Amino acid sequence: MKVLKLILSKFQFRFLIRKKQLASLSLDSKISNEKLKEVTNKINSTSNIDKIIVDLKNDIAPLFKAEKVTIYAVDPVMQELFSKILDAGEIKEVRVPISNASIAGYAAYNLKVLNIQDVYDETELKKIGPNLKFNKKWDRNLLEESGFSTKQVLCAPICFKDRIFGVIQIINKIGGKAFANEDEKTIQEIASTLGIAFRNNAKNPHARFNQLIIQNLIKEEELKKATLHARQKKTDIESVLMEIYKVSKTDLGMCLGQFYGCKFVEYDDTVRLQDELFEGLSLVYMRKMVWIPIAASNGKLTILTDNPNDLKTGEIERLLKGKEFSFQIALKEDILKYIDLVERGYHTKSGMLNSIMTALGKEVVEEPEEETVIKTKQDVKETSNALIRLVDMIIIDAYKDGASDIHVEPDKVNKTVFVRFRIDGSCINYCELPIRYGSAILSRIKIMANLDIAEKRLPQDGKIVFFYNKKPIELRVATLPTVGAEDAVMRILATSSLFPLEELNLYDWNKKSFGKMISKPYGIILVVGPTGSGKTTTLHSALGHINTPEKKIWTAEDPVEITQKGLRQVEIKSKIDFTFARAMRSFLRADPDVIMVGEMRDFETSSIAIEASLTGHLVFSTLHTNSAPETVTRLIDIGLDPFSFADALLGVLAQRLVRNLCSACKEEYHPDKEEFEYLVGQFGGDDFAKLGIEYNSQLLLCKATGCEKCLDTGYKGRTGLHEVLVGTDAIKHLVQKKAPIEEITKQAKKDGMTTIYQDGIRKIFKGYTDLIQVKKVCMDVSLAS
Repeated sequence: MKVLKLILSKFQFRFLIRKKQLASLSLDSKISNEKLKEVTNKINSTSNIDKIIVDLKNDIAPLFKAEKVTIYAVDPVMQELFSKILDAGEIKEVRVPISNASIAGYAAYNLKVLNIQDVYDETELKKIGPNLKFNKKWDRNLLEESGFSTKQVLCAPICFKDRIFGVIQIINKIGGKAFANEDEKTIQEIASTLGIAFRNNAKNPHARFNQLIIQNLIKEEELKKATLHARQKKTDIESVLMEIYKVSKTDLGMCLGQFYGCKFVEYDDTVRLQDELFEGLSLVYMRKMVWIPIAASNGKLTILTDNPNDLKTGEIERLLKGKEFSFQIALKEDILKYIDLVERGYHTKSGMLNSIMTALGKEVVEEPEEETVIKTKQDVKETSNALIRLVDMIIIDAYKDGASDIHVEPDKVNKTVFVRFRIDGSCINYCELPIRYGSAILSRIKIMANLDIAEKRLPQDGKIVFFYNKKPIELRVATLPTVGAEDAVMRILATSSLFPLEELNLYDWNKKSFGKMISKPYGIILVVGPTGSGKTTTLHSALGHINTPEKKIWTAEDPVEITQKGLRQVEIKSKIDFTFARAMRSFLRADPDVIMVGEMRDFETSSIAIEASLTGHLVFSTLHTNSAPETVTRLIDIGLDPFSFADALLGVLAQRLVRNLCSACKEEYHPDKEEFEYLVGQFGGDDFAKLGIEYNSQLLLCKATGCEKCLDTGYKGRTGLHEVLVGTDAIKHLVQKKAPIEEITKQAKKDGMTTIYQDGIRKIFKGYTDLIQVKKVCMDVSLAS
């Protein structure tokens, strides 16, 4: 009995102890829940993210019985996490990349909670992720200052509907224990609350303009007043900031672009929006929701909106299902301007022209018939707004269409001003304007080129530097008096890019022979052809091929169209008597290895070039001749010593540019036997056999059809046709005895040369072009056979 009482007594004692423990745990839990609620309320009542990051750490740490808390926010522009710490009264910023390489970065990148018992245990870290590492420099800095060392880390992503806003990181459980499952639940609850707060802060209009305050462009109090003013006037805050507080659109764009992490776009009335972008879309709906598609490229739509984070972006994606998107930000007023353009039809070339013509009709008076009456500068100013828009539009469209020249041709017989673009070597009509605008357009072009607008009887030459999208476009202007009017031709000298030698589409033998020439230490190499045949491009490709730090390369050009690192490039200025010949003489005193002279126009320049090539320099130049053999006889005819020229000559490359068949719409077909035999005859029967092309059922040629990309012409872009004459001993001997062109051609072909026309036939069989285009740029050479 006594034993039974003793057992019951022990049981009651244990029960009381357990009851007290449970009561204590319940009290702890109650206190913990109250503290969690208190922290949650503080988070929800704090409108400033910086205050959450800096001030609430001390409130969160006791919930986990932890030593430290770090709260990170996302920088969408830099794709980094950043936190702020208060150090000796100064706020310092800490940044971590969003990647698998760091603990906080891993949590953000993978949207996962991490509970790490020992950050110095590399095996534990590698189990989580193979690239995960703890950056020990943080501990080294803190160890020196306070003796702190990191051990346990509990980390959770701060999200709202799977959108990452930041990361919360709890460091070191007091007592050295690992963080428990209960701690993981708590951190997720806090992270969820923080996610809502961060999301609300992003929706807060003040948050978008924080950068303006940081940059001291506006004060916080002024921002509050601007918000209140915008609400009262029922307008957007951006307009108030620009109009009343004089914040520039550029600064506003920088601020918004940084906040949303995307490109800021300003309104540009020269932008052409494609009609296809608006098929099936309601302009009324776009105006109401403030968005518009502005471009489509490689299957991706670029959408302009006033708030890329708004829920309406999801509606846009549902509306335009099945497409990729790229969102960019713009001011509401600019988006509405684009919608207005589309609504009035001004987003197309014809719509824009109609708009300008309407404005000009109100401003430009009839042009006087008498030649003695000249419009003054004041007359031009009266039509400046519409006229400037018109001339700017012509230049921009020419540049965007890849034109090399713009022709403005007033025709008083037809009472029309014709504007034409030269694209890929052919002139196409751009627009036709009433004749009464002819004089005003010419005057505007002259003003831009700093020419005399009163002088209409003599030709004038000038230059325009035009800026489009902050990029300079240089135009060479020539005005010429014609019967009853005055024409203008503008050559677009937009800076070209360097073509590698391998991309010039040289036939194997030509490429090999030309490559050997340019590798020689001295001698002269000539690239010849008519104006606009790509001679400068070929020369720069050759220079680029041999351009090394060991070589000093000087070039004299008129004008400089292609720039290269390592070249010392000089632009000829004939008005001050700085000619090619003068530049060449200067180069010889400037320790050159290689010299390129833009053109050998006269005996003086040619003789200096030959002299330079005979004294240990490699010289490149151009000439306006029709073929490589003709070049040799031309230079002898202008007076060069045939023996010196023969010694210096390495070779001549002659070329033309032929229009390519449009790759988007060209159509393959099987030629009949008659067409094949004709092409063989054009090439030369004996020479054609070397190509190894036979007539069979698999033989295919290509023909033009036409599509939107090539403006229904069937052709887009150009490629080169070449012939290479190598300065062999036999050729040099013919040069010395001043042999006729026929003998030089015959010998060059024996040495391996194929003519430009033959190269054209070869490229027909390769599918690059057709016979119509080949015959447009070079002669049907009978002596090819």
